[in-house]
Amino acid sequence: MCWLRSVLIVSLSLGCVLCCDAAAMSVTFLNPGKPDEVYWLTASNSMLAAAKDLDVRLEVMYANRNHLNTLTQAKQLAARELKDRPDYVILSNDHAVGFEVIRILDAANIKTFLAFSGLREQSERLLATVPRQHFQGWLGSLEPRAEEAGYLTARALIQHGQQHHMQGADGRLHMLAIAGDRSTPASLKRNEGMRRAVAEAKDVVVDQEVYAEWNRAKAQEQSEWLFQRHPQARLIWAGSDLMAFGAMDSWKNKGGQPGKDAYFSAVNTSSEALAALESGSLTALAGGHFIAGAFALVMLYDYHHGQDFKEEGLELDRSMFILFSKDEARKFQRRFGRLDFTQVDFKKFSKVLNPKLKKYDFNFRQILTQVEKHQ
Repeated sequence: MCWLRSVLIVSLSLGCVLCCDAAAMSVTFLNPGKPDEVYWLTASNSMLAAAKDLDVRLEVMYANRNHLNTLTQAKQLAARELKDRPDYVILSNDHAVGFEVIRILDAANIKTFLAFSGLREQSERLLATVPRQHFQGWLGSLEPRAEEAGYLTARALIQHGQQHHMQGADGRLHMLAIAGDRSTPASLKRNEGMRRAVAEAKDVVVDQEVYAEWNRAKAQEQSEWLFQRHPQARLIWAGSDLMAFGAMDSWKNKGGQPGKDAYFSAVNTSSEALAALESGSLTALAGGHFIAGAFALVMLYDYHHGQDFKEEGLELDRSMFILFSKDEARKFQRRFGRLDFTQVDFKKFSKVLNPKLKKYDFNFRQILTQVEKHQ
């Protein structure tokens, strides 16, 4: 993990540099993850690169996977002196904390923007109505189309199972689903995508669905009894890479060979996941959605400089995920394996800086293509 420590040092150093210009637009990102957690570190690093391109002062505060910490951080920001408060706060609605954070910051006249995961379409929607109404400082949201990630990975997993005749004695493919958590909207939507792919296939049955809270150890523990309870299951769909690896660890412990006698899918772009896809131990991998934070910065930059994004909608749900091919996995590893996104030109995505740009394009594949053209 030496490379990860070095990336952390680079990120923290870059963050300090970005905070030096007192005249720049200022943004705080309430990161729900941990600073040594690959996905959320990747999200922060891409945001730091975008902030540098756009001359934005970016502060990152980690909640360390404890949603109560996010609430505490919001209160701390609201309690700061006016000169020390950020112009904007970007947050994710992990564990459904979004409404309360927005309420706290709106009372302090700090503008907010939801990225990665928006408000759920139930009680929170009734209370918060829509952006810029009850809470005028809640500007909007940008969500990766999480349902797409669940669908793409499940469909690829099912197709692979069909091609390699992994049906059980009843002639049907048996799948186990290891989901994230029960309250984060992105988690629930990934599950919906998985179920859509299952419904389309018609010859697939989900033997059981469990929630591993994004945790590798918990997924491994759950998989041990899942494999015993459902011996016909040969397809294992997981809502994240860590949970997929937990299930793969359990399968290997019982003498199995992931990618040969059972097939696994995952979401995210960790080096381990990309390497597993290349080796064949992981059958399907979707990712690229970490870029949502960087694109949120672009949207706020444009808003700050007079180009409001409202013409495209206040709550954007856009396609960002790609289903990685082995070749794309290798490209990602070569270019971003050390989580350095400074080679991406984030100015290219701003409407203020590119007046001819009429609509935002958030798909991750263009990031790979842009870098490829410059090499």
